[in-house]
Amino acid sequence: MSIRKADRLGGRAAIAGIGATEFSKDSGRSELKLAVEAVHTALDDAGLTPADVDGMVTFTMDTSPEITVAQAAGIGELSFFSRVHYGGGAACATVQQAALAVAAGVADVVVCYRAFNERSGRRFGSGVQQREPSAEGAALGWQLPFGLLTPASWVAMIAQRYLHTYGLSPDAFGHVAVTDRRYAATNPAAYFHGKPITLADHAASRWIVEPLRLLDCCQETDGGQAVVVTSAERARDLRHPPAVIVAAAQGAGRAQEAMTSFCRDDLTGLPEMGVVARQLWQTSGLTPGDIDVSILYDHFTPFVLMQLEEFGFCGPGEAADFVAADALPVNTHGGQLGEAYLHGMNGIAEAVRQVRGTSVNQIPGVARTLVTAGTGVPTSGVILGADG
Repeated sequence: MSIRKADRLGGRAAIAGIGATEFSKDSGRSELKLAVEAVHTALDDAGLTPADVDGMVTFTMDTSPEITVAQAAGIGELSFFSRVHYGGGAACATVQQAALAVAAGVADVVVCYRAFNERSGRRFGSGVQQREPSAEGAALGWQLPFGLLTPASWVAMIAQRYLHTYGLSPDAFGHVAVTDRRYAATNPAAYFHGKPITLADHAASRWIVEPLRLLDCCQETDGGQAVVVTSAERARDLRHPPAVIVAAAQGAGRAQEAMTSFCRDDLTGLPEMGVVARQLWQTSGLTPGDIDVSILYDHFTPFVLMQLEEFGFCGPGEAADFVAADALPVNTHGGQLGEAYLHGMNGIAEAVRQVRGTSVNQIPGVARTLVTAGTGVPTSGVILGADG
């Protein structure tokens, strides 16, 4: 079972720096080079140097290990290094692990990063290829022979059940795509800068796997993103106002698999994100009404709707209308559909900008932002807040 009382992490660490490469479809350089560029940019943003870093966290899927990136970036001795599993589900958990290390005194400055050539190199959207045998992968053996070969096909199963249960059509997903692309259109860093879409554009886009259309699916991107975590006290003396880590959590649900949890009693929600939501609300003492901006992991539009419902922003089956009404700013950077697919790390950076007041799509008076990581897999989330 998940925790039943508030943890003691909140307020003890903060994000002090963010940095990214450009987002492209062909970076022209190695994933290690992308990682180092992002790390250096994030450190410069914080007003720190590689010599200040003593901890690093990344994803198990990253091809550039912590020690290799540290060496290439000119970082010296490390007292903490770690990796988090489950693809995009790791995004906010990297910040959680960094905050835990800082709060425990294991490290003073921890850099979290993710870098890949996901468009020009290995494309996740191409599905399962040359997978090494594993206990985790055995679950896919029940799906692959029946044609469920790609992430879109796995999500489509749950999306179809969601539509059936609530009497909705695939057009319900279009509100997420239109919202993301509206924000991306005014974000110069976004791949789809200057290219908003309409609900008609969404409905006219080709089917990928029914009920998912092309514009329900995130991009494939080359790039890197890094964030710098240190103590809240130290962050106050650095270059920018700190984005305090108010709460952070990981979550896995019952009967959890990686993207293929089809044997659950109910396929209309995301129980793993429900675990995260309960922990974040319990630890922070906040409610949905206290959140000013939400950055929700949007590899596929249906899962954005389900996340809003898991967090209690609206009732089951009501999220499409909630998004259409602009009841809460969602993915103000354009999300992974509009800005870039960086396994959610670029979403954390946008949440920091909103707290700082520096987003290109700044929402007035932001005090707290919610960020989530990949869904359909064991996942994570974080609430960031302004200092004081």
